[in-house]
Amino acid sequence: MQIKISDDAFNWFKEEMEVSPGESVRFFVRYGGASKLQPGFSLGVTKDQPHEMAVQVEEDQVTYFIEQSDVWYFDGHDLQVTVNDDLHELDYSYSKQNA
Repeated sequence: MQIKISDDAFNWFKEEMEVSPGESVRFFVRYGGASKLQPGFSLGVTKDQPHEMAVQVEEDQVTYFIEQSDVWYFDGHDLQVTVNDDLHELDYSYSKQNA
């Protein structure tokens, strides 16, 4: 499993969430919303400190991660994070990992 974040999404985190070096950003599962992977659940994002990271990516000394307890949501898929240019908000897509 991997997290792939586009350059425009990294910029979105800096501008909209005001992340700075040394901070961590968590992608987490929340109840409700719409998802292509798990009906009745959706993906959220927040500044948080890792406890049991399953996967991470670092950019400009900021760690973006998913906790072990949320891995079930991805069902063997990688997470791609981009920005919807029309709405100026994050957009998540998923691709099946190669076996």
